Amino acid sequence: MSAHAASGDRDGSGAGAERALHLLDEMRSLLGRRPDTACFTTAAAALSSASQPGAALAVLNAMAADGVAPDAAACTVLVGVYACHLRWFDAAYEVLRWMAANGVAPDVVTYSTLISGLCSAGRVAEALGVLDFMLEEGCQPNAHTYTPIMHAYCVSGMIHEAKELLETMVAAGFVPSTATYNVLVEALCKAGAFNEVDALLEESSAAGWTPDTITYSTYMDGLCKAGRVDKSFALVDKMLSEGLRPNEITLNILLDGVCRRSTAWSAKCLLECSAEIGWHVNVVNYNTVMRRLCDERRWLAVIKLFIDMVKKGMAPNSWTFSIVVHSLCKLGRLREAFCLLGSEDFVADVVTYNTLIRHLSFLGKAYEAFLVLHEMIEKDITPNDITDSLVVDCLCREGKFLVALSYLNRSLEDGLSRSALLSFAQHM
Repeated sequence: MSAHAASGDRDGSGAGAERALHLLDEMRSLLGRRPDTACFTTAAAALSSASQPGAALAVLNAMAADGVAPDAAACTVLVGVYACHLRWFDAAYEVLRWMAANGVAPDVVTYSTLISGLCSAGRVAEALGVLDFMLEEGCQPNAHTYTPIMHAYCVSGMIHEAKELLETMVAAGFVPSTATYNVLVEALCKAGAFNEVDALLEESSAAGWTPDTITYSTYMDGLCKAGRVDKSFALVDKMLSEGLRPNEITLNILLDGVCRRSTAWSAKCLLECSAEIGWHVNVVNYNTVMRRLCDERRWLAVIKLFIDMVKKGMAPNSWTFSIVVHSLCKLGRLREAFCLLGSEDFVADVVTYNTLIRHLSFLGKAYEAFLVLHEMIEKDITPNDITDSLVVDCLCREGKFLVALSYLNRSLEDGLSRSALLSFAQHM
């Protein structure tokens, strides 16, 4: 088997390959034994799972150089690297041909891996050809074989074909997994076919599958986006009756749905009573409601919800602070926004700082904008194109064209963005 070399720099995996090969070398020197097929395969599989295909190939190349014969598991890892990561399908087929010529039989995992790679590349017809071939070879597919094809059909809007595939699976005696059904549920929701989703859920026990939290969360998301929030809430009781607990994602879907249907104030009330119904809210849930409150220009409600969040001991993230800084600026409370920036607990990113600089620019406060820019750089947060454009615009608004030009000249050394130049040109 030839593992064609791939550059580690191609995928940033050079360091991963070096560490893996170093460990294999240590095995030789410390234990006095050569790594076997399982050792090389385990290392290559881990690197492939970590999206480091170059490193995985380097390990397999070392395996070939050591004269260690690959087995079906090693070949499957190589097929996965070629088909799922690098999309070198000719090389993947070459591995299958090598296996046939050398008496190493591909198994269901090998074929399923190739099918998954083909489907992710949109080559569904080719994947079906591989499925037919494996059946001819007497290798029986399983749910993991069919699910990528199902997903590809659903992504392409080919729901009829997806349902036919499901029927084929059942007729052939394969019990589709919950993950397979979840793919179909998502597609049906996007098509607005909620009656069909209801039918799937009603028939789940007879069909031999059990809906999980992902199933219901997916259904709720579809209902909420279609404006059917009441039915989405009714599913919570159904989940609880089946012994399933709504998680943070479920709650966030419901919160977003309430915001879409009515007002963020209703979602705020739901958030505040979440503990009473056994839901453990997180920072993402709070951010969702605060963002919606911003859409409704309820800046003070954002601040109150932020205070409630902090009182509950929940740690805000950079998105939280960006929302709060924006709300404070809209309320004209720039001093509080500055104090928040100076807080030790403040988790800022470039978006947060840009938010404050933008408001200062609108108010014609170039000096304060530069203070924010300086603090941003002091905290090792690199300004981006938007930052440059905002600073230049702020300076030009105050007629400080020479200072703006000086800033542009300095920025040229760091790769000035086109947006900053356009911002300057608009004031000329």
